[in-house]
Amino acid sequence: MAATSKGRRVSYIAVPSEIIRSLSSTSLHSLLLLLSPTKKASRPGHRFIALGRSPNFLFSVLFFFALVGMLRSWHHLDPLVPCPHLGRSSLSSPELSDSTVAMSADGGRGVEARGEFWQQPDGLGYVPCLNFSEQYLAEGVAATRAGRRNKYLLVVVSGGLNQQRNQIVDAVVIARVLGATLVVPILQVNVIWGDESEFSDVFDLEHFKSVLADDVKVVSSLPSTHIMTRPVQEKATPLRVSPAWIRSRYMKRLNREGVLLLRGLDSRLSKDLPPDLQKLRCKVAFHALRFSAPIRELGNKLAMRMRSKGPYLALHLRLEKDVWVRTGCLPGLSPEHDEIVRVERKLKPELLTGRSNMAYHDRKLAGLCPLNAAEVTRLLKALEAPRDARIYWAGGEPFGGRDALLPLMREFPNLHSKENLTLPGELGPFANRSSLLAAIDDVVCEQSDVFMASHGGNMGHLMRGQRAYAGHRKFITPNKRQMLRHFMNASLPASELNRIVKELHRGSLGQPELRADKIGRDVTAYPLPECMCEDGARMRSML
Repeated sequence: MAATSKGRRVSYIAVPSEIIRSLSSTSLHSLLLLLSPTKKASRPGHRFIALGRSPNFLFSVLFFFALVGMLRSWHHLDPLVPCPHLGRSSLSSPELSDSTVAMSADGGRGVEARGEFWQQPDGLGYVPCLNFSEQYLAEGVAATRAGRRNKYLLVVVSGGLNQQRNQIVDAVVIARVLGATLVVPILQVNVIWGDESEFSDVFDLEHFKSVLADDVKVVSSLPSTHIMTRPVQEKATPLRVSPAWIRSRYMKRLNREGVLLLRGLDSRLSKDLPPDLQKLRCKVAFHALRFSAPIRELGNKLAMRMRSKGPYLALHLRLEKDVWVRTGCLPGLSPEHDEIVRVERKLKPELLTGRSNMAYHDRKLAGLCPLNAAEVTRLLKALEAPRDARIYWAGGEPFGGRDALLPLMREFPNLHSKENLTLPGELGPFANRSSLLAAIDDVVCEQSDVFMASHGGNMGHLMRGQRAYAGHRKFITPNKRQMLRHFMNASLPASELNRIVKELHRGSLGQPELRADKIGRDVTAYPLPECMCEDGARMRSML
């Protein structure tokens, strides 16, 4: 701003009060001496003060101190809340802070992680290795030339996000087995959350098509020549069928009708497939099923905010009311909360998943119940997670709200969720769309330094596979069957409990595990050895 007084033009520079406050008293004193009016230097050594009359010099000095002040202010700024008036959610802690830093090209390991808890397991040099056989590649080319594209497979997938992902993986494999073109899978409206998201809302459709172009052709809709065709509909596919069963059951009708409609694919395809089809499952799960751009963008932002001040742990907490009802377990928050769960289970006995004759206590000792927040806290402390560890928790609203998380928040105050990491408006486009919100959680969890789920399930299994495929990044598998009986022993000293729990988990930290060690394991959870090989023998696939 400029003003004219008695023929002289005076210039002013506005310096924010925060910058003035950031300067030390010595710096301010020096600045005032420089800018103080002086007619004559008192000593030869002070002749530089006369330079204060030069406008350019004054501007340079002010600019220098302003720059120093801004740098000091930015260094202490809490980037998660760039404006002082922006509040945090009810689940946040006063100690929570965050910033935005780009993820490193090595999957986010650029931030130094100190302490045993953050140490990664030895991946033994295994890397992704999708080297399909010559026969598989030749069959794909031959099928294309033979005109397999006039047969179409329609699939309807149901359940939550990761349950749908599993079914999409199976749909691609079935389409390959039948030599059919896959119509983009239809996501059935979720009966619990009412989510009406379509495939392209959740996943990058064009990426899905291009990655699988050499394996299965994918189209967005049936061509006009088949629209009036009545598809053969199959509802009663048995569990874990083989490729041979699929061919014998569907091939003739598909050739005759041209369109096959399948529903309820959950666990219908065998987990023990020929090597090439196992590789195809990995290709779909880890390469083709990429989330849509808006989900990736926000998920990556949250992951970078989590990583800004060091490594972070991601927890998938299964504390929702429906989880307690379905598992036959009790949250243990209060007698009132336990009674609510019991009443709902009596009203809807069909919701209980398996072993309905087992009492709650027996189910818990058998490892069939989710860990509650207090048990998660005891496990993390035994594994020597530092108190200042930054934790991202994924999952739905806990039954009991904030109270359900209090034991965890007291011991680990740097507890975050997508609700308190996002700025106003960032979650708006995803509101009331459970699949999209779950996908954001997946992105943040996948990039964490350590991951742990309080209960098994589709997300935990897929996260296990993703982290193994990424080089066996740390994945803690709670040994509930062995550990919970020690938790219930009140006479056991804390030091002895910690020693026992740590020993129980020494081999459950994400080390390489062969899928072949247990029949029926899903290759998307245990990609070794079908989808990974030692680095020296690696044959990169052209994806």
